[in-house]
Amino acid sequence: MLDSRWHDYAVNTNLFLQFQDLTTTLAKINYQLDFTYGSFVDIKDERVTVSTLWKTTKPHIQRAGYQTDIYLRTLGTLHRSNIQAFQTFWDFIRESSLKNFASQLVTLLEDIRLEDVIKRNRPGTNEAFTIRTAYLKHYFTKQLTTSIRRGLLFDELFCMIYLTLRADSPDQPFSQAQDETRELLEKIKPLLYDSFSAKTTADIVHLVTKIVSRLSFAPKDMINTHFTFPILQWDEYFREQTLFDELTRTDDVANDDVAKMDPEKSDYDDETFSTWHHESEDPGRQQTFLQMDLDVGTKTNLSGGSARETESGDQAFASVAGMSRQSKQSDYSKRSALERQREQVAMEGHHTRYGIENVRATKIIKHAKQPTEADKLIYDAFVARIEPYKRKLIQTIEKVLEQKQTANRDNLRYGRLSKQLLPIVMEEHPRIFYKKNNDSSEFDAVFTLMVDCSASMYDKMDETKHGVVLFHEVLKALKIPHKILGFWEEASSGLSKDYPNYFHMIHSFSDSLYEQQGAKIMQLEPEDDNRDGYSLRVVVEKMLLRQEKHKLLLVFSDGEPSAQGYEQQGIMDTHRAVSDARKQGIDVVGMFLAKDEIAEQDDKMMQSIYGNERVMVPQVEKLPERFLPVLKKLILKTM
Repeated sequence: MLDSRWHDYAVNTNLFLQFQDLTTTLAKINYQLDFTYGSFVDIKDERVTVSTLWKTTKPHIQRAGYQTDIYLRTLGTLHRSNIQAFQTFWDFIRESSLKNFASQLVTLLEDIRLEDVIKRNRPGTNEAFTIRTAYLKHYFTKQLTTSIRRGLLFDELFCMIYLTLRADSPDQPFSQAQDETRELLEKIKPLLYDSFSAKTTADIVHLVTKIVSRLSFAPKDMINTHFTFPILQWDEYFREQTLFDELTRTDDVANDDVAKMDPEKSDYDDETFSTWHHESEDPGRQQTFLQMDLDVGTKTNLSGGSARETESGDQAFASVAGMSRQSKQSDYSKRSALERQREQVAMEGHHTRYGIENVRATKIIKHAKQPTEADKLIYDAFVARIEPYKRKLIQTIEKVLEQKQTANRDNLRYGRLSKQLLPIVMEEHPRIFYKKNNDSSEFDAVFTLMVDCSASMYDKMDETKHGVVLFHEVLKALKIPHKILGFWEEASSGLSKDYPNYFHMIHSFSDSLYEQQGAKIMQLEPEDDNRDGYSLRVVVEKMLLRQEKHKLLLVFSDGEPSAQGYEQQGIMDTHRAVSDARKQGIDVVGMFLAKDEIAEQDDKMMQSIYGNERVMVPQVEKLPERFLPVLKKLILKTM
């Protein structure tokens, strides 16, 4: 059997030809296979590479390693990765002190995301990926030991990140690692775990930018390179040749010939061509694409004007054509893609803490007016209705606080010795100690009540106001500071540069306990759209500045974010905003108040955003009993 030289390494010729065929078949493009340091896609030279990392491994590991490299680059990067997101990321890390660390981390997390997609769509790849993971876990375990010995902080951290993401158990001790490295890992671990729910390349890029921002103090970058960036020559090649520039150029094609076509003799094959195939289908029609050859071609006498059914491949043209209206510039194509990209990155950098989906959102504060006599009369009627439930909710909170004050914490590993010593005999690891709480009877807490003022709340707003009035009266009676505000986005701004988001300030923390102005709540009314993720992040920023021990954010909403360019990403972005707030110590509860029965889809919608910390209330009368389990859980978890 003949051998071939493959970058100065002897490779079985039959094996190489098998992998070349596999590459061409999966890529659906005539890309050549190459063997080099790292696995990536080289679009300029039309090749896919596999990594020399596998060349010294056992035959079955080597085969699985090469196969999975091909799977990730062809089924993954070529058809499932978003190139624009990579470009945004590259601009972000260009001046970063952690450029090597960041580029390898984004590759790792994107590969894990792509692996899950590939295994789900092609179960036959599972065995090869299992072998790959087992080897890499062994590899990074050895690399970790070396990095610790050499004192390479970020090399050590990267190894720990891989082993944490691929761990069989939730907690990895890393007892031999430096204390500083373990602290860094704990700092970014919540963001790493968020990668498991990432759906797109943009999600991965967003997470890595947040991680790098938290570690930006680093004086020295990672030394070793384990993974190469999945796209080669990004910095030089793609800044000169972008898809947008190709599609919007005004010069003619190279050829000046015209194809002769006889309409009566022309026919067609009813066939789906491989350039756009089922591997790149997306129900949301958000496929990604790389490059189309437009420099050479033949002009035809085909006439347009007739309608046809849309195809998935049309995304390339639709993304450029956009909405049919006159551009403000005389010739938009004259602006370079690099110039446009820099503008976008600058805008994203300014708003990055509010999420990539909200880069055009702006904040507008609207202060409540002095309540009218009509407002006061309506408010008094609301107070009269909720009075019985007010007393019940006050008793509920006081009861929970009393339980927190007197309750013992049992089954601990240290503390006061319990009288119940039977576990010493019955259990292998007995917990026979307890502690008694000595907390103050005052509830050191602050509440924020956010009210969704979108148009979809029109049939729920009256009941929601009753709930807000109930909480306002209860919190005021318990002397717990709280803020009340409504939020919405101006729907008519879809064609403008920014998306104005209004925050209707009803009560501030300072006046909620001392001014008798509860009637301002009556000014909350359904308005336009709602960009919940953005609004939550703005409110959380302010809450984090408070000194109280417990911070609770109650969001009165129908759970359905909807705004310009936000329909598809709204639920996921809001879920991330809720998750981020909780990781920063703010307890977020979704509050849904209906007029009668709650529909199943409403409960599922709220659950997808707020999880178990949601209160679904068919009538305001049920609020105290429905809120009790959630409140008790939030308070007692701090014991």
